[in-house]
Amino acid sequence: MRQNMTRRSFVKTALVSSAGLTLAPDGKAQEHKLVAPSAPVPAGSLPTVRIGKLEVSRLILGGNLLTHYTHSRDLKYVYNLAAHYNTDEKIMETLALAEANGINTVSMHNPPHPVSVLSRYRKERGGKIQWIICPTAPVEPDMAQYRQHVEALLKDGCEAIYLWGVHADPLVAMGKLDLVAKAVELPKEYGVPSGVGCHALDVVKACEANGIKADFYIKTFHHHSYPTGPKPEQLKEPYNEFPGYWCREPQETAEFMKTVQKPWFAFKVMAAGAIPPSNAFRFAFQGGADCVLAGMFDYEIAEDVKLALEALDRAKNRARPWGFHGQDNRAAI
Repeated sequence: MRQNMTRRSFVKTALVSSAGLTLAPDGKAQEHKLVAPSAPVPAGSLPTVRIGKLEVSRLILGGNLLTHYTHSRDLKYVYNLAAHYNTDEKIMETLALAEANGINTVSMHNPPHPVSVLSRYRKERGGKIQWIICPTAPVEPDMAQYRQHVEALLKDGCEAIYLWGVHADPLVAMGKLDLVAKAVELPKEYGVPSGVGCHALDVVKACEANGIKADFYIKTFHHHSYPTGPKPEQLKEPYNEFPGYWCREPQETAEFMKTVQKPWFAFKVMAAGAIPPSNAFRFAFQGGADCVLAGMFDYEIAEDVKLALEALDRAKNRARPWGFHGQDNRAAI
């Protein structure tokens, strides 16, 4: 029989719950045992992949939580929640925790304030984490604004640049491969690695078919076996970022990337939080990704590094090779 809930009993229940307590059958409060964060994984545990002169850890700190752009579907309050949690100080703490756990690279786009926090982290805290950043300036024939963004990032200490997927997807769809090529070549003028980001596999296919000399790709990759995954009718429509998924063709992506002899960073592997990291990392590494970008709050980092190491170990004998340019850099796997 359902118990009657009085105003007093409701308040009592709410208070003990907010304090980390539960009510036992006799009405007495019992304390929850909260799960303690994992201990740091020693720096150097994560294997790396080489891009130009850079050694990039195979787990990369994704930037969306740091820029507060959480891809939280229609849950608009999550944007403000992330912004209130990830203050400037918390972002610098997160970067330090990433480094302490062996993550040596962060990747994001270039809104001015978050980039300024990365700069402060280096200047004020002695941070060494590498930056792989995509400029958000328009990609136009004269490349003037894009060049300004690239130069500003390199002046701030950015180690590698890539073409933002938000730009690459429509450029390829419109057949403007000349602009894609310009965006890739421009950072190379300054002696830094230059890549291409995308959601649509057609971007990678077009770059490979047309000899665009990207040093690496950043491509979405996740399976569809989760409650908000794409429905068959969505997959019949023209490509778009439907609420709930960011990789339209995971199996085709895995197959095509077997033919690509360049490092591939997989992002949106957790479908913006819909897939648990253990599952997401296994799928990404087994499916051929060389590195995984993962948005992580500070308290998630140590555990996610452990999960990435486990996933790497399970993917030792995957179909797509680990080494590039004549070397196998899986030494720590």
